[in-house]
Amino acid sequence: MKLKELCTYLESVAPLAYQESYDNSGLLVGNPDTIIHGAVISLDCTEDVIDEAIKKGCNLVISHHPLVFKGLKRFTGSSYVDRTLIKAIKNDVAIYAIHTNLDNVAAGVNKALADKIGLQNLRILAPKSGVLKKLVTLCPHQQADAVRAALFAAGAGQIGHYAQCSFNVAGEGTFTAQEGANPFVGNIGTPQKEAELRIEVLYPEHIEKTVLLALKATHPYEEVAYFLQTLSNSHQEIGSGMIGELPEAQDALAVLQHIKSQLGVPVIRHTQLVEKKIKKIAICGGSGSFLLPNALAAGADLFVTADYKYHEFFDADKQLIIADVGHFESEQFTQMLLFETITKNFPNFALHLTEQVTNPIKYLI
Repeated sequence: MKLKELCTYLESVAPLAYQESYDNSGLLVGNPDTIIHGAVISLDCTEDVIDEAIKKGCNLVISHHPLVFKGLKRFTGSSYVDRTLIKAIKNDVAIYAIHTNLDNVAAGVNKALADKIGLQNLRILAPKSGVLKKLVTLCPHQQADAVRAALFAAGAGQIGHYAQCSFNVAGEGTFTAQEGANPFVGNIGTPQKEAELRIEVLYPEHIEKTVLLALKATHPYEEVAYFLQTLSNSHQEIGSGMIGELPEAQDALAVLQHIKSQLGVPVIRHTQLVEKKIKKIAICGGSGSFLLPNALAAGADLFVTADYKYHEFFDADKQLIIADVGHFESEQFTQMLLFETITKNFPNFALHLTEQVTNPIKYLI
């Protein structure tokens, strides 16, 4: 298949619109029209990973972390980023990154971590706002079902686990068709009253073009009346971190030992243990200290994340336990998540989990 087919699929799973402003997810190297023969999945894209792809006959590397985060003015091989890019380009290996957009979807990085720990009753810890919009359109009653169906097929009307959601109010519209018009009902120059239905649906902003195309292709009027409104509502399926519960409350030390075992980590840096049993756990794969206020507000007993600095540990203030399990360690299951996600849709595509351990941090035990 062509590279752009796989990119389109990955961006349907984790839309690029959901990446953070500082991020650089998407296709970093490669021609979208290239035929891809196989891919290597890795948390990071390094020279060793490119070498592995070449050895295995793969011309694509899919990494969680982007190799390039900021603009590059010259390619001289003076850094590992330069050398990796040069090697990829010389050997026609495309590079695709799926980073904070995969962090921010409900079935993404944090879900994989939560499943490994064994959490249930999961929800997004810090849902994003400003990503939902509302479409209002006015339509004759007889055509309303077809218009709604088209909007739903385009992705509108999905709220949590509920599909085909809309609000409908009957009313009366008025208009007078002018010269040059081709009215669906009524005559040129004659005031017209028409029984109409006001249809309201929500949709994520990044699919707006698709939703409007569906509306205009199905609506019977020559001039489609519609209104768009950006909402401040939080999108409960999109955002940072996740929070869930253990099946049963346990002692803090037992929970930390369980997490250490499940993640296969050599060490966990944590704050003072609390005396109460641990039930509710907040998590964030990668650097998550910015979510501590959300974890506290949600009533978490434990916050599992990575990249905590010395002074930030004091912010726990004995209200919960902060557990730093390591950046690589908290996101390592992303590789299998991507493997399973892609394989489900492209079962015959040659896909490989990297054999390289790209964690730059080593531990002396």
